[in-house]
This record gives sequence, structure tokens and C-alpha cells, in this order.
Amino acid sequence: MLDWDALEAECRECRKCALCETRTNVVFGDGNRNAEVLLIGEGPGENEDLQGKPFVGRAGKLLDDMLSLIDLNRANVYIANMVKCRPPQNRDPLNVEQEACIGYLRNQTALMKPKIIVCLGRISAMKIIKPDFKITQEHGMWFEKNGVQMMALYHPAALLRDPRRRPETFGDLKTLQTMIRNICRHTYPAPN
Repeated sequence: MLDWDALEAECRECRKCALCETRTNVVFGDGNRNAEVLLIGEGPGENEDLQGKPFVGRAGKLLDDMLSLIDLNRANVYIANMVKCRPPQNRDPLNVEQEACIGYLRNQTALMKPKIIVCLGRISAMKIIKPDFKITQEHGMWFEKNGVQMMALYHPAALLRDPRRRPETFGDLKTLQTMIRNICRHTYPAPN
């Protein structure tokens, strides 16, 4: 297992799949590397590719708003993606691209040792939680794997396309907040 610096350096030089040919930047991750909560999206979009950070466009603004609803921000979570380079036209990452990149995410997860993993959208939930994950039926539900609590939320981009899903996502966020309060020791400041 590589340490953070070596892992990021290796990831930035990656040429394991064709996405390296079209990327502007590798989008390694962002946030607190000691966080107890890891959020995993599917892959960078155009803004992320340009800036080299996950969730910085309209979907990123919505994600920041979603986190703030439950007293979180990028300083107390870590955000990564299934694939570290932008798929053309923001298409879903292909299985071969996910497989080429999954080792980086596994290494990040092993370094962090999160207590909670939140998959943002169907693609990451199918890779991380279970292959037949149904986002419309199983969002907000908890799954445990290797002692880590996992759940999926609708991807912020999906919520921008279909705002009718926002009320159920708010409920999912409150469920997440409850789980964090129950099992995480450092995520929320101690009450005065």
C-alpha cells in the first residue's frame, strides 16, 4: 500500500486506460484525508477535469449545499471518484476504466479507514455496495461491508435534472447525519 503522496503521484502519471489520452487533469480527491466519512462519485465532469478537484461545478455546489444541511463540509469529509479522469461527454465510466482505477480508490480507502462510505449515484453504488444496486429503491438504505457502513444517495447531477427527488434525498441526508452521530467520534464538533 502506498502512502498518500506516493499514491497521488502514481495516480497523476497513470496510463492504465484510454481516459488518460483526453484528460486535462487527474482528479485524485479532495477534503480531509483523516475523515471518518468518504463520499464516492462516479467520475469527473468537465469542470472537475479543468480544475483537478471533484464536484466543483453545479453538481458540486449542490453537494456542498447538501452537506451543509447536515452540518458537514469538505473539511470534515473526503470526496473521491470511481475513476480519476473524465469520461468523454460525461458518459458513465466503462467497466475497463473502473477496473483500471479501482486500485487507487481502494488504496485511498485503506489509508483513510472510513467508518462510513456514501456512494453518490448508481455507478459507484453498483461497484462499491453491490452489483445489482437499484438507486431508486435502495437509496438511503444502510449496508455493512467489512465493518464499514455504506449507503447511496442520488447523484447531485441527477437531483439537478429531477428536483422532485430532493425531498427523499433530504430524508436520506438526515439518516446519514444520525449514523454519523452514532458511530463517528471526530466528524462533528463536541457539544459545548
